[in-house]
Amino acid sequence: MKILVCLSVVPDTTTKISFTDSDTKFNSAGVTWIMNPYDEMALTRALELTELHSGTVTSITVGSVETEAVIRKALAVGATDAIRINAAPTDAMQVALEIAAYAKTENYDLIFTGRESIDYNGGLVAGLIGELLKIPSINVVTKIELNGSVAKLERDIDGGREVLESETPLVLSAQKEFSEPRIPNMRGIMAARAKPLKVIEPVASANTSFTKFEMPKEKQGVKMIAAEDAGALIGLLHEVAKVI
Repeated sequence: MKILVCLSVVPDTTTKISFTDSDTKFNSAGVTWIMNPYDEMALTRALELTELHSGTVTSITVGSVETEAVIRKALAVGATDAIRINAAPTDAMQVALEIAAYAKTENYDLIFTGRESIDYNGGLVAGLIGELLKIPSINVVTKIELNGSVAKLERDIDGGREVLESETPLVLSAQKEFSEPRIPNMRGIMAARAKPLKVIEPVASANTSFTKFEMPKEKQGVKMIAAEDAGALIGLLHEVAKVI
């Protein structure tokens, strides 16, 4: 079994965000970078499946050389090898095109992504990869079990859970509960130094450019309304919040 896990490198949630060049570029100075948490769950489950059924796990990341320290974590927790596509990820289609172009040459049984990256929260890459490779893609998966070439999956839907079966190859995106991330131990960290990290040049270009970034507006203080004063509440919802 061959599994490809798509990893994003994202700012830590405690990072203070700022912009440069008249708010047209993200300021990466002093930013702590981490593996996208949903991707980390996908990686762990991929490792668990290959431990049960034998096989290999390859991680793939679209990113610059600065991402390699985070990519090495995937190798430290057990990934067989890692691929870095040498391009700055700008939009979901660009990332999907790069990953699909590589995956076409390798015949993976499963391709895992996280449900979304915690920086842009787009949630598009899994579906785009599936379409580009002409294989099924299933989103927000919470559980996967394999029986030969058939995958049995559970995923979140509005109001409950859905159980699906699909032949491999397929693409899926990992939701919470998919797995618990692993912490690399010293032996894994040392072993990661000897594992291959292959860098390949991009084949696609970005279709998106950014004209300006803006910080969210500061939250306003809570306004308390007496329970018996429904009129005041309705007035505020209509005139201030503008939701009715």
